[in-house]
Amino acid sequence: MSENLLEAEPAASAVPEVPVQAGRPEDVPEKFWDAERGALRVDTLLKSYRELERKLSARFTPPGEDAPEEERIRFRRAIGVPDTAEEYAVQPKHDLIGPDPEVNAALHRAGFTPAQVQLVYDLAAERLLPIVAEAASQFEAERQRDRLRAEFGGEERFRLVAKQIDAWGRTNLPEEVLAALSTTADGVIALHRMMEKGEPALTRQAAAPEAMDEAALRKMMRDPRYWRSREPDFVKRVTEGFRRLTGG
Repeated sequence: MSENLLEAEPAASAVPEVPVQAGRPEDVPEKFWDAERGALRVDTLLKSYRELERKLSARFTPPGEDAPEEERIRFRRAIGVPDTAEEYAVQPKHDLIGPDPEVNAALHRAGFTPAQVQLVYDLAAERLLPIVAEAASQFEAERQRDRLRAEFGGEERFRLVAKQIDAWGRTNLPEEVLAALSTTADGVIALHRMMEKGEPALTRQAAAPEAMDEAALRKMMRDPRYWRSREPDFVKRVTEGFRRLTGG
């Protein structure tokens, strides 16, 4: 049935009124409650919120260079920066990357927290140390080559002798012994003398040196006293050890 448009519209249903709260809820502070109206004081609540927001923003915003020293100290303490650099408790991941007073002082002036300082040392051990070790290894290898060039009378002469030593070593020595002696100038010179003297051949099928003796020598070669500081007595012990293994 069609609706009669001439009839008066039905009266709109009245919106129910919100009942007045009898008392202040327990979780609403008294200053935010209007007891007469039985409702929240919205204006007071908003004002308090804006003030809190302003204080929090000011607290976690780094003070400017012209800010009072007390304000800067208060901010640094708030984010966890200790009062002195000596309070950083760094746990080094490697003996070569330990706490450094000057570095810590610089990080403290920059406002680093203990966690950030620890991260700096961790990254140095993980990223920087391998680069330093590689550079040191390359430097030491070049120093050894310089010594061999001087020993054999120049670059061209050394290259020629090196090929001869390598060919002789591959024929007469176990691979492990040749590889070990070829890593140092002393080892290469020892190989050359063995070749010139016509030392009895230690064929590749010959019995290899005892594993423990060879392992001990290889361990010594990984010692910084051998590859970095090149302590003469320590290097000599390694070289003589391989000479004994090869019968030289």
